[in-house]
Amino acid sequence: MDGGVVTFIIATLILGVFLFIAFGLTGKRGHKFDTNEYQTRFLSIENKLNRENPATFPMAIINCDKLLDRAMIEMGVIGKTMGDRLKRCGDKFSNLDSVWRVHKMRNMIAHDNDFELSFKQAQNALETYKQALRDLGAI
Repeated sequence: MDGGVVTFIIATLILGVFLFIAFGLTGKRGHKFDTNEYQTRFLSIENKLNRENPATFPMAIINCDKLLDRAMIEMGVIGKTMGDRLKRCGDKFSNLDSVWRVHKMRNMIAHDNDFELSFKQAQNALETYKQALRDLGAI
């Protein structure tokens, strides 16, 4: 083989390694969600939120948090926890601070038995999750 062919092969291999690393760090590009499925799941969660039944408030937030996490995982965002994934793809959200706020609210629900939640807080949290899912292209 002559030197030009060897150089071309080496350059191609190096470029391939860089592309592999870049896609691995940033997740899948151009991912297409099944938006009907995500919309159906979100609507189901939203419809179960009942002003007259406070037990539905935390469940709606927990289920929305799971749905958002599922979307990030489906996109290929890496991380051990949802918090890790939020750190990696925070630039995709129109209001990252709000997404962090509702995720922390979910953690309080899961870990603090005395955490109380109003219907309005639950409604606002669902709106934040809805926007986050829109930002990712899931709904």
